[in-house]
Amino acid sequence: MTGLRDLKKRRIHEALSTAAVTLFLERGFAEVSVAEVAAAAEVSKPTLFKYFASKEDLALHRIADHQGEPARVVRGRRPGEDPLAALRRHFLAGLDRRDPVTGLNDDAEVLAYHGMIFGTPGLAARVFHYITMDEEALAAALAEAWGDDRDGLTARLAAGQALTAQRVLARRNWAALVAGATAAQVHPEARDAAEHAFDLLRDGFGTTTGTPTGTTEGTTPGTTA
Repeated sequence: MTGLRDLKKRRIHEALSTAAVTLFLERGFAEVSVAEVAAAAEVSKPTLFKYFASKEDLALHRIADHQGEPARVVRGRRPGEDPLAALRRHFLAGLDRRDPVTGLNDDAEVLAYHGMIFGTPGLAARVFHYITMDEEALAAALAEAWGDDRDGLTARLAAGQALTAQRVLARRNWAALVAGATAAQVHPEARDAAEHAFDLLRDGFGTTTGTPTGTTEGTTPGTTA
């Protein structure tokens, strides 16, 4: 009986999430009420709130499912594997399987979903809140792995840089797809960009060669020697 109840709960949860995203993409997040989502999923409004605390939670369920993933990757890494190497491997594998989190998924609904999330200020703000929580969790996992005894500073810096790199890579991939490229076309360059990003995280940005366009050696952008 417990198994049947859990199965029923999962089905209701998925039905609500699917109904919500479908309506939001069809009409816009602001134009759809919670009551309409409940009706589309054939449940009552009070039942909906047993599964999702807010309208934003309905929209962000697919992203929230990845909450804490970087920290789990570090804690579940292979024996002897460096934490950053594990994060690299995980991100590259995500590109290969077209995980939407990497931005490299050209399914029309996935592209529209990303556009809705980052085009709705309230939802975008919630996503950045998730990122902050992921950063804290990843910092804790890195501190455990490295034995960081400097008040966790090294781990926090690394966590912030790693998640920022992954976010920049994902948004870059998504932008290329929105511009008309296919995931298959973008994939080779996306892997090269990811390898470059993780090389910089591993070796440090001081290892890069050359200077930004319009900048001379020993100066910063916007200044003259």
